[in-house]
Amino acid sequence: MGALTVPASGLVYIDTMTLIYTVERYPAYFPLLEPLWQTAQTGSIEIVSSELTLLEALVGPLKSGNATLVNAFEQALRGTSMRLIPITQTILREAARLRATTKLRTPDALHAATAQKAACVLFVTNDVGFRCLASLPLVILDDLLTP
Repeated sequence: MGALTVPASGLVYIDTMTLIYTVERYPAYFPLLEPLWQTAQTGSIEIVSSELTLLEALVGPLKSGNATLVNAFEQALRGTSMRLIPITQTILREAARLRATTKLRTPDALHAATAQKAACVLFVTNDVGFRCLASLPLVILDDLLTP
């Protein structure tokens, strides 16, 4: 198993699945992600995501009535190691451009546009669809699991 190379500084973008893997401590992915969160606690990097992550992360726990998990996501999203970036009209315009020029669906286009607008030094995901954006400094978690 490989390791996630954590940058020395800058903004690191995580998509919703990456947050879910962290909060729910998925056995395959949490060990890869833990150093990222530990580094963020030192203040040398900041983990960011779109406000869209709030919506996406809460759907499953709300649907299943899991108030404990809702609370866990709320706490993670309000924590000192992570910041949500507002969805602005500039980000919406860039997401529209990405939708028009790639096969990204709207939520993924919003994530990509947000990361690009924030000038993130790393984008952590498990969605191979983001590979269509050569300008995105991408890490696919499953790639780290492959020998």
